[in-house]
Amino acid sequence: MFTGIITGVGRIADLLALGSSLDHGKRLTIEAPPGYLDDVGLGDSIALNGACMTVTSLDLPGQCFTIDISAESLARTTSLATVGTRINLEKALRAHDRLGGHIVSGHVDGIGRVTRFEQVGESWELCVLAPRELGKYLAYKGSITVNGVSLTVNRVSDTPDGCEFSINLIPHTVENTSLGQLASGSPVNLEIDTVARYVERMLSAPATSLSTFAPASKDFSA
Repeated sequence: MFTGIITGVGRIADLLALGSSLDHGKRLTIEAPPGYLDDVGLGDSIALNGACMTVTSLDLPGQCFTIDISAESLARTTSLATVGTRINLEKALRAHDRLGGHIVSGHVDGIGRVTRFEQVGESWELCVLAPRELGKYLAYKGSITVNGVSLTVNRVSDTPDGCEFSINLIPHTVENTSLGQLASGSPVNLEIDTVARYVERMLSAPATSLSTFAPASKDFSA
């Protein structure tokens, strides 16, 4: 579990195919900021641009770690297969940590496309076109994760091509995440709000399926 608060920006330093067919995944070597890996161990979870991955090896002197990503994950995410790409990093949430963003699972729900990224005053407006099927989870002042960053939706507009939403990025976010390198047309990983996911299920599921797991009533009469 994560919060969408980025704790470092890394870089894909190397990419190794784990097999010769399209069914095989890749092994990524990630360069981390100095000191970032000091409290990381083998098997720990780190989100890369919002996608939860497992640390498979550590090189503390070189400030690098590796992860193995399956062909399925590569097909359902973006920006994780090019050497030199800067990526957002977040270590898994610990029980005593502050929940500074919102509850994030690290499972990418879809790939969006940037339609606008321009400076407005001291901040930046980022507009993203999400797949149509994700539109029902997006709401004004609701939460969305873009490339692993917890953000607040300022505007939602349903279009024939999907659902476009707008968010405001303060200078701190632009400077301390990889979102500052986005441009119109850039693909981005999206994860919807966990709460919205459960609300949609409760509203759409047949009443019989929800009552199946309802606790049995108890009779406390004498």
